[in-house]
Amino acid sequence: MKKRKKTDKRSVTPVSVFKAFGDVNRIQIVERLKEGEHSAVKLLEDLNITQPTLSHHMKILCDAGIVIGHRSGRWTHYTLLSDGVDTIVDYLTDLKLGLNPPAESDAEVG
Repeated sequence: MKKRKKTDKRSVTPVSVFKAFGDVNRIQIVERLKEGEHSAVKLLEDLNITQPTLSHHMKILCDAGIVIGHRSGRWTHYTLLSDGVDTIVDYLTDLKLGLNPPAESDAEVG
């Protein structure tokens, strides 16, 4: 088995991760990978998409740090990676902490 290429965390941005989650096919891929590692051929069968379409979606997911692939024989096998999810969790946590709670007088309408 070849060594897995780790995502460069500096290239994983909230924009790239939000983009990656912004397509129904990529969401379906992530849902399949929550079950565990899948080969490209299995994903092609499950999703009924073409190989070029799968390659396009996998590049976006890998670049966003959500998925990592490794070659095994003729096929690439994919698993979930936490880098992209960690980026979004950190971003949304910071965003939430930056929100100012409404003043009591604003909350009481009446």
